[in-house]
This record gives sequence, structure tokens and C-alpha cells, in this order.
Amino acid sequence: MDVSNADAVDLFGGPGGWDWAAQRLGITVTGIEKDHAACETRRAAGLGTVEGDVRDYGPGDFPAARYLKIGSPPCQPYAINGLGKGRAALDNVLALARRMANREDVSRDLAAFEDERIGLVLEPLRWALQAIDQKRPYEAITLEQVPTVLPVWEALAIILRAEGYSVATGKLSAEEWGVPQTRVRAIFVARLHGEARLPSPTHRKYRKAVAQEDGDQSLRPWVSMAEGIGWGMTHRPGLTVTVGTGAGGADPSCVGGSGARATLYGERDSGRWVPFNRLMSVDDLPAYKGGRKDQIRVYAQDAALLQSFTAEHVFCGSRTQVLTQIGNAFPPRLAEAVLCAALDLRPSLRSVA
Repeated sequence: MDVSNADAVDLFGGPGGWDWAAQRLGITVTGIEKDHAACETRRAAGLGTVEGDVRDYGPGDFPAARYLKIGSPPCQPYAINGLGKGRAALDNVLALARRMANREDVSRDLAAFEDERIGLVLEPLRWALQAIDQKRPYEAITLEQVPTVLPVWEALAIILRAEGYSVATGKLSAEEWGVPQTRVRAIFVARLHGEARLPSPTHRKYRKAVAQEDGDQSLRPWVSMAEGIGWGMTHRPGLTVTVGTGAGGADPSCVGGSGARATLYGERDSGRWVPFNRLMSVDDLPAYKGGRKDQIRVYAQDAALLQSFTAEHVFCGSRTQVLTQIGNAFPPRLAEAVLCAALDLRPSLRSVA
């Protein structure tokens, strides 16, 4: 594949959540990704891949990618369950965005952050402004991040509206598009021609006090964890897949961060649960050897399904690397909905099913 001729460039390709969805819609994407294991996962899926640091590239390196630009900057500095360095630096990040809009060189300021990943959230703005200045602006831009980054997306919206774009921002919850988990993300969609919009839900929003069959009858019911992976909670979707690992499989923190363990065990102990029955004996599970038999472990294949990857999607690397890739990925099903709204496309038949 000639990566320079792709329709779109993904600044933070990861294992390909955005790009796998784009490929199903007939969009060719080249993803820039620094992590080698994630690059191997991308190549195994047939996705265009440049292994390197996004800061070493620019729009001129991908001259055909004028149709779309995708980005999911690293979320760890801004995540609620992280150290919070990005959240603490948010005012500084917003000030740098305004300086970038004035075409100031802020590279030294970005390099001065204690965590270099903090400044990566502004890479999409650098690319967008460079493309504009090179007289080849992107037709559409889509971005996602953890909810705490929404103020950054709103700041970018002001900047790009001044450059002639229509922009829509907001928070989307994955279960409203049939993903079997309650993952919430801050979304940014910009269009150079036409009205930018966020996708309309296809499934009901999960609410603790509302049964699956209740709610807006014009929408499909949300998908429970048990329906998504064949075991687990029956009365709610899975919790957000994050990057946590345990012996033999993902720790319960891998499906929800703080409070996930109590939620999973509480649902199981109350009887709202389908037991893990993929193996004949629980003693055969590596996670239980030397541990308690009532432990709950979510394995990579299940975490991937909770993210709406198909069972056929191959992840490369060690167990920890695979779980990290899955936790960092944007759910393909939600990505497809955002892309369809951003580009006025019809969803793939696989997505409608």
C-alpha cells in the first residue's frame, strides 16, 4: 500500500479503531503510530501504517489526504484515573492553542511539559493550520478524547470556525451506538463544506433505574456485557475498557477504572450475571491458578469485543501490550457513526446489523 496516497491520515493510529471503521466505509487511511506492537496489529489488519512520531511529520508528507484527518491523542495525562498532569495544565494548553492560531511557534513550550503527551493534544491543530497555510485545507477533521479534553476541542472549534470551518463538539456515550460498554468520549467534527454534526443515537442510553426494554422505543435497546461477550453482567453494558492488567487477564479495573471492581462483583453477587463457561473447568484458567476462584478476569478477546472489534481482529504483542492497545482504542462502531455523520456517508451493512 502506498501510504502517501491514502484518503486520510490518522495522527495517532493505535491498533486501528478509527481506521478499521473507515476502511469498512471505503476510505483508505494511513495511520502514524509510535508503538511497534500497535503497528504490527495495524499491518496484520491491512491498514496503512507509518511507524514513527507524529511530530516528525506534517500535511506535506501525505499530499493525497485532503479528504479527512483523524486523531485520538494519548489520553493518559487527561484521564480521571491517571495522574491528572494534563488536567492541571489545561489552562496552559488552551493558551498555547490561541498562540498557535496566531501562527506563533510554541514548540519550546510544548517540549517543556513534564509529560510530553500533554502537548500532543494540540498536534491536530498544528496539522490543520499547516494544511490551511499550504492552501490545501482538510475537507473534514474528526477527533476524540476523554471528556476532560472537551474544553480543548471547544477552543479548537473557535479557531477553526475563524478559518472557515463548521464545527460540532460534544460528549458521546458508546452504548448509544450499540457498543456493549458505557465509554464516554469528547468528540470534535469539523467540515470545510457543509454543516458539521455529531451522529444521532441508534440505541437507548443506559440508565441505572431504567430497564433495557424501556425508554425511547424508536431506538434499539442498549447491549449488555453478557450479550456482547457471552458472559458477565446482564442488566447493563460493560464498563469503560481502560488500561489495567492482572495475572492472566485484565483486572476488573480494565473495564471501568475506579468502582469497576465493586460494580462487577455486585452485579454477579446479585444474580444479574451469566457465568464464564468457555472452558470446562475454572481451574484451567491461568488467572485462577494460585488465586481465588471467585475472581473476575476479563481477557483480551473479551475486552476487544467490548470495544466493538470483531472476533477476527488480530492484536499483536505481549498480553500487556495487547490490553494496552485495546484500552487505548476508539470503539470502531462509534468511530463509524462519527465518520458517517462527518462525511454524510451511509453506515456499512455490518454496522447496521
